[in-house]
Amino acid sequence: MVYRVYTINDVVRVPPSMFSLKLEEAVLQMLRERYERKMDKELGIILAVMNARGVGAGSIIPGDGASYHEVKFDVLCFMPEVNEVFDGEVSEVVEFGAFVRMGPLDGLVHLSQITNDFLSFDKKSMMFVGRESKKTLKKGDLVRAKVSTVSMKGSIPETKIGMTMRPNGLGKLEWIESEAGEEKKPKKKAKKEKKEKKAE
Repeated sequence: MVYRVYTINDVVRVPPSMFSLKLEEAVLQMLRERYERKMDKELGIILAVMNARGVGAGSIIPGDGASYHEVKFDVLCFMPEVNEVFDGEVSEVVEFGAFVRMGPLDGLVHLSQITNDFLSFDKKSMMFVGRESKKTLKKGDLVRAKVSTVSMKGSIPETKIGMTMRPNGLGKLEWIESEAGEEKKPKKKAKKEKKEKKAE
């Protein structure tokens, strides 16, 4: 799974302006400002800080009116992995492919990875149209795609995720449901010719 919870130990600085708050509340607020929506190359995107505990009595550094506290807390992280399959919504369609929303990130499905059919881009309608299948893909469509490449950088905008929708079982959910329905239809059996018995 791409969502994981990690436990971290750290020292938190609580400024004098927050001394009126409960210590645990002030510590949690400072942790959220420091960690949430930040990118870590090993942990992934830190979505939430929770369960701050073991807050120490704290210490004060001469010349600094703030208090410093050791604390243990949990973080919920999102780290996409190669071959992970996601259901997501097409957030944008451009000439070279479609962007698919997967959690806090958008992955790119290149034009060549959308379907096996040849696609043309309709600029007026902002959609892809299949030459033979007449399948369409536009913003807002729900799709199932697989992660093919992951390049985690120092920030969320710099992170690049490549995806594919070509393998069986992937693609626009409407296509998948339609194909599944076709497979369930009973196939017509060829009528066997009855052989006439010769009269004895």
